[in-house]
Amino acid sequence: MNRFPLKRGMRSAVCVATLAALCLTTAPASAAETVKIAFIEVLSGAFAFTGQASLKQLREVVTQLNASSLPTDPKFEIVPFDGKGSPQESASALRAASDQGIRYVTQGGGSGVAFALVDALEKQADREPQNAMVYLNYSAMDPGLTNDKCSFWHFRFYPSSEMQIEGLTTYLQKKPDVKKVFLFNQNYTHGQTVSKASRAYLAKKRPDVQIVGEDFVPIATVRDFAPYIAKIAASGADTVITSNWGTDLSLLFKAAKDFGLNINFYTFNANNPGVPAQMGPWGVDKVSVMWNWGSNAPTPALEKIAVAYKQKNPDEDFIYASHWYTMNMLRQAMRQAKSIETKKVAYALEGMHYQSPTGDVEMRKTDHQMLAPIYLGVWAKKGSPGVKYDADNTGYGFRSEVVWDSYVSAQPTSCQMKRPPV
Repeated sequence: MNRFPLKRGMRSAVCVATLAALCLTTAPASAAETVKIAFIEVLSGAFAFTGQASLKQLREVVTQLNASSLPTDPKFEIVPFDGKGSPQESASALRAASDQGIRYVTQGGGSGVAFALVDALEKQADREPQNAMVYLNYSAMDPGLTNDKCSFWHFRFYPSSEMQIEGLTTYLQKKPDVKKVFLFNQNYTHGQTVSKASRAYLAKKRPDVQIVGEDFVPIATVRDFAPYIAKIAASGADTVITSNWGTDLSLLFKAAKDFGLNINFYTFNANNPGVPAQMGPWGVDKVSVMWNWGSNAPTPALEKIAVAYKQKNPDEDFIYASHWYTMNMLRQAMRQAKSIETKKVAYALEGMHYQSPTGDVEMRKTDHQMLAPIYLGVWAKKGSPGVKYDADNTGYGFRSEVVWDSYVSAQPTSCQMKRPPV
C-alpha cells in the first residue's frame, strides 16, 4: 500500500522519468564517446617553447580528426600535464592522469622521461590491469624503448636514433668531403646512444672517417657554447653530428654563426621551433636535419595540413607529422577493435599497416616500432630548387634531399614482448 499517494500530475511525471531512464539503459548511445589523452611534456622552463608548440600542433591534428570523424568514432581531447622534462615529475603527472581516469598518454620530449613512463605503465598494468594505459610515443628516440625495455603498452610513431643514424651514414657514403667528424650530444640516454651508434655505423660504412673529438653537455644547462665551438674548430673537424634539441641546439648554432665556423652540421632537430631563426644565410648547405617528414617533401596531404596550420598560425610551422600518424592510427585501431578499451586497442594497433600521406607505414608487431620513410633536409634559400616553403619566416627552409624507404632504416630488435591475455 502506498502510504504517500501521488497526485495525477506527479504520477505522470514519474512515469515519464522512469520510461526515459529505461530507454537510456537499453538503447545504444547515439553520441560518440570522448577519449582523453594525457600530453606529458616540457611546458615550463628553458625548453617550454618546444613543448608548447608540440601541444598546439597536436591539438590542431585532433581538431581536424574530430571534424572528420564518423558518428561511431570517439572524439579525442588532449589534456596537458607539465612533466618539466623530469622523469620523476613526468611519472607523477602520469599518476595524476590515471587518477583522472585517462587511459592514453603521449610524450616525445626526452628518452629519459620515456623510460620512466614505460616503467610506470608496466607496473600499473601488472598491479591494476583494468586501469592499464597505452603510451603513444611521438618522438623519444632511444632504441632501448623498442629493444630490451620494450613494452606491450608502448608504441613509437617516430624513427629510433639508430634508424636515423642508419639513414645518415648511408648518405655519408656518398659524401667524400666528410673526413673528420666531431660528435656533440646532450649528456643523457639519447645523446649517448647517438654517439655510440654514430661511431659504430661510421666504422662500418665509412672506415676512412676520423672521429676527431667528442663532447657531452648537460641538458638545458649551458648558456654559452662558444668554448665548445672553439674546441670543435681546433679539432679540424669538417662535420658535426649532434642530437641536441631545444635551446641547446639554438645556442650551439648561434655560437657557431658568431664564430664563423664553416663546417657541416648533421642534426635530428634543426627544424624544431625557434632553431631555424638562428641559422639564416650562415646555415645554407651546411645544416641538415634527419626527420620523419619535411614541409618541402612531395607529400600533398601533409603539405595541405601544414599550409592550413600556417594560415592560422603565421608565426609557426607545422612540423610534428608524428602527431598525425599517432592520432590517425589510434582512431583506426579503435575502429578495428570496436572499442576504446586499452588492451583491445593495443592489440589492434600492433602489426597495423596504414596508408599515410607518406605511403604505407607499419607498426611492427615484434617491438611496436613504426616503420615509415625517413627524410633528410638541407638548409637552403626559399625559392631555390626544392624549397617552396621557408621555416620560421626566415626566408630559408629545408630542401628535401633524400627520402629512404622504411626497409633501408629498419633495425633488428631484441624485444621479447610480454603480452597480456587476449
